[in-house]
Amino acid sequence: MTLIPYLFLRLFYRLAEFLRHWYIESFKIYSHLFISLLEKFDRRFAFKITLRNLFQPLYQDRSAIGYTLGFLFRSARLIMGGFFYLIIIAAAIFFYLVWLAAPLYIVFKIIYAQ
Repeated sequence: MTLIPYLFLRLFYRLAEFLRHWYIESFKIYSHLFISLLEKFDRRFAFKITLRNLFQPLYQDRSAIGYTLGFLFRSARLIMGGFFYLIIIAAAIFFYLVWLAAPLYIVFKIIYAQ
């Protein structure tokens, strides 16, 4: 094999490795970090547990006031937690899309540099 074909093969190999690392491996790492972050927030907000106990009385007070306050407080907690999760998920998607677009933007700026 001569030098020029070898260099082209290495160029395409390194380009393929970069794309695999940038897009596939980064998705694995980013999704793992994002899921871990959501799990940490779920320990604080307890969204699933609050949803499961939505119609239970507050502090086991089985009067009408306990049921009413339990439903109201848990509903407010679910709404606030859902809004917070929505913001976190939207921000994570935005940052990941910026990460995906960065190489394309750099190539675009290199090609159309003035």
